[in-house]
Amino acid sequence: RGEIAVRIIRACKEWGISTVAVHSDVDRDSMHVRMADESVCIGPHQPANSYLNIPALMSAIELTNADAVHPGYGFLSENANFAKQCHKQKLTFIGPDSYAIKKMGDKKIAKSIANKAGIPSLAGYYILPDEKMSRIIQNATKIGYPIMLKATKGGGGKGMRLVLNQKELKSSLNLAKSESISVFGSDEIIMEKALLKPRHIEVQIFGDNFGNYIHLGERDCSIQRRYQKIIEEAPAK
Repeated sequence: RGEIAVRIIRACKEWGISTVAVHSDVDRDSMHVRMADESVCIGPHQPANSYLNIPALMSAIELTNADAVHPGYGFLSENANFAKQCHKQKLTFIGPDSYAIKKMGDKKIAKSIANKAGIPSLAGYYILPDEKMSRIIQNATKIGYPIMLKATKGGGGKGMRLVLNQKELKSSLNLAKSESISVFGSDEIIMEKALLKPRHIEVQIFGDNFGNYIHLGERDCSIQRRYQKIIEEAPAK
């Protein structure tokens, strides 16, 4: 994320826009913090107490009199409540509105919308909070191993675990929930049929609040480490 912040700050400098960097206590010497015109420490190194801390971020915005927020990616960039609070404070949130984030930032809701639109998706099952392990095992068997556990509230490879057989299911689920809570503030998990050698193809789309939209063509994001992209190639071949 630091690299993204650096790119954003460089672009703002070219346009003559002043910038404020927020950071945890251990990131105070990061490059994006040094490059920004101002910086504010929003908490300790635990993400839940800093980068996921909406009150701390809103206080930093008020303290510096900022009028726009670029959330980067991960953490609160896909948090509908954060986008909604920015809108209430008449701040420009550089990203989708809270309605779109709420619908597409949750894998359960996003899959439902895709299915209603006739878009095929992998077989999956939403694990309810405090659901009995016996029922989870039953549905995993129904889907068929290998399966993938995914945090419903986020992405970026966090809260994900590949499960090859039933013996791995319970421990993998506990790890996925723990990581999901730490990064996204939620332990909601969805499990899907795993594709072991897929191609990950994306089409990047940009839009503004004036109804203008463009796409940047397709790209192949299949080269990954721990479910995080390493290299993106365009065009995909």
